[in-house]
This record gives sequence, structure tokens and C-alpha cells, in this order.
Amino acid sequence: MRYEIVELEIPVSELRIVMHVVRLDRPWEETTFLLQGFIIQRQEDVDALQQQCDRVVIEGKRKIASTATPLSAPAPQPPSRFSLFSKVTRSRDQARAARNRQTPRTSEATRRRKVTYINKVDVGHEIARATGHYNDAKSVAQSIMSGMRVGRTLDVNKAREVVDRCVESILRNDDALLLLTKLKNKDEYTAEHCLNVSILSAAFGKRLGLLEEEIKTLGLCGLLHDIGKAKIPDEILQKPGSLTPEEYGIMQNHANWGRDMLMALPKVVHATIDVAYNHHERLDGKGYPRGLVDYQIPYFAKIVAIVDTYDAITSNRSYDRGRSSMEALEIIHRCSGTQFDPELAKAFVLMIGIYPPGAIVELKTGEVAIVIASNPKNRRKPKLMIVRDEQKQRPAKYRLVDLAGNPAGASGSTLAISREVPDGSYGIMLQRFIDNGLQLG
Repeated sequence: MRYEIVELEIPVSELRIVMHVVRLDRPWEETTFLLQGFIIQRQEDVDALQQQCDRVVIEGKRKIASTATPLSAPAPQPPSRFSLFSKVTRSRDQARAARNRQTPRTSEATRRRKVTYINKVDVGHEIARATGHYNDAKSVAQSIMSGMRVGRTLDVNKAREVVDRCVESILRNDDALLLLTKLKNKDEYTAEHCLNVSILSAAFGKRLGLLEEEIKTLGLCGLLHDIGKAKIPDEILQKPGSLTPEEYGIMQNHANWGRDMLMALPKVVHATIDVAYNHHERLDGKGYPRGLVDYQIPYFAKIVAIVDTYDAITSNRSYDRGRSSMEALEIIHRCSGTQFDPELAKAFVLMIGIYPPGAIVELKTGEVAIVIASNPKNRRKPKLMIVRDEQKQRPAKYRLVDLAGNPAGASGSTLAISREVPDGSYGIMLQRFIDNGLQLG
């Protein structure tokens, strides 16, 4: 059985608990609601909507005729109210056309209160703790994906616990965990990707000046954004070649499944539903599953959309080799304004920089180094650990240099980065250095 996403405008007097409110008859910022689009969970939500609005738009699914279904199991059923609309409903295309006629609102990024954070410890002191938090969180991410595949219930409290510890590490020094996101394992891609998106999103939230609790929520959204992929068959998820149109349709359904899976939880963070459902929407309305446009896409979903793309491009996947950080940033920049929010895209490019922590770089002197920490004032001059000499040989002792101080190399010329090289180049395995705690020598 196939389903069509439909929208229904109703008077607030008809609102009931479990309805999914997607639009109001006035701008969201003129109300007391914190989330743009939410599931009604309590009678208090109904009362608040009735006090502040006259009419709202709710969303659900309607069964449509289908000769065959691409999956062995039917899609999860939404609450019955959504499947049994008794009034005339609008199709997704009709709803999109109506939405596009509305006036876009002021960017949410410009309205949010901003906090200024500074790193409290250096990366060398934080790397050991960060590695422990990373490994714990990776184990939980793997457990979530494998557990959901066999029908186990998601332990939201455990997920929040590991995300909170990662965020605390990021607030002490974000370079440590950002460095760990450079570790890539193709065979563990899905769980590893969810964890990396969580870390990168939280670090981005710190850079954007979000409140600490918002950063923790954003990190949880990143961890759970692809939870719907637990329903995709392995032969599609790990297919080495191009997907057929039918397989691509199944892959796209992970946004719907993620939303349904999270909605079914007894204690769910509403923002995680928004992100799982909307992180593949685009500003120009060409995304999926609903074809939303700019101002209709939740703020956290816009953030995770950028991070998700960046980590996917820089990762080794079953059908593609990972590309450099610079290539990924160039793609994000090109898609700014059509696929991604331009303010957020610019801020993300500035955060990652040309040479992010964990990048392996060759210097103009021929020496090779690992980027240890970024330099917000000059992204071309990060802190490095030099691990190969001019002849690409291991030196007697590794040394730390800060390019911001314009240090000189052995030949007397000022050290400068020539290019980024892949992990494993010249026998340099990032994992080994992290396992050693980035110790000199």
C-alpha cells in the first residue's frame, strides 16, 4: 500500500492530540511556540493554539491505489485521524503551490540569541576524553541502527546521555572531536555517519552561538537524523552501483520512516522528528519528502542538511570514495541559496576552514603534518604536528608548530601548506596517532 502526503486546513476548534500541525494562520514568531511544526502531545498545546490562532494546517497520509509495493513490509501507520480525512484534502503539489505564494520570513539565524564560546583547554588535553566519548557514542549509534532493524525500542535516554557528554567535550575544545570525525570506515558507514553528523552539528551549533541545551538537542537530532534507514534493505543501502528509480524511491522513504519511528516513542524530543523528516528538503522546493521551501524548513533541519552533505561527501561509501574537505565545501558553497540556507552555508564553510582538524597536509618544504587545531582568524594557518621530514621519513621526534606565528622550516623558509593528502599517505594513519593521544615522539 502506498501513501500520499496530504494537508488539511481546519479551525482550531477541531484540533486533537496527536495531530501534526505544520502551518499556522500567522507567522510562527508571533506565537509562543518554540518549534516550527510539531505534534500535539498535550491538551495544553490545543488550548494554546486555540488562544493564538483561528485556523491551522495539519498533515497526514492518505492511502492511494498501488499495484505493487517495493518493500516486504508496509509503511508504518500514522494515527488513524490522518488516514481517515472526511473533508476534501489537498495533494502535496497543490499545497506546495499555495505555500510558494506566501511571503518568506526573516531568517531564523538572525533572530536567535547568540552566545560566545571559547575553548577552555587545548586539544592535547581533551583528546583522550574526547576519544572515550566518541567510542561510547559510536557504540550507541551502532546499537541504535542494529536494534531498530530487529524491532528493538530506541533508548532515547542512552542516546541523550552520550550526546550530552560529546557536547560537553565540544564546549571544552571542539577541535578534539572534530579531529575524530576524520576517521572513516566504509564498513561502518551508517552508524559512523550518524555520529559524525551529531558531532559536527553540535560543533556548528557552538559556532552559531546557540544555548547549551539547544546544542545538545541539535546533537541528538544529528545522531537520529537517519534512523529511518534502519528500514532500508542492506542490498539497497550498501549497493556499490547506482540505484534504480525504484530503489531510489525506497531510499527517499527513510525520511518518512524516521519521522514515524520517532513519533512512536513515548518520550520524544520534537526537534528530532523535524530533522529526521525534513533534512532532505531544499530551499528551492525540490527536496523531499514534501517539497518544502525556505521558510517552511525547520532551522535545525537546515543545519543538519549541510552537515549531512559534508560528512557524506568526505566519507568512503559503498558506491563512492570520500573526497577532500575542500571539495565538499565547494559543493556546499555552490548549492548555497538553492539547496542550503546561504547564511548557514557560509558559517559552516568558515567553521570547517580549508584545513580542518585531522586533515593530513603536505607543506611546501616537503614535510607532512597532521592538522591539530584550527585557527579561526586565519584558516590557512592552523596548528600542526609535523610527522614526516622533507624526505617523507619519520623524524626522530614529532614537533608542534603554529603557522599563525609564521615559523621557519629547516631550510629557513616560512612554513606553509601546499595541499591536503588522503589518510594513509606516506604511511601516516590518523587512527594510530589518535590511539597514541597525539603524543610527540
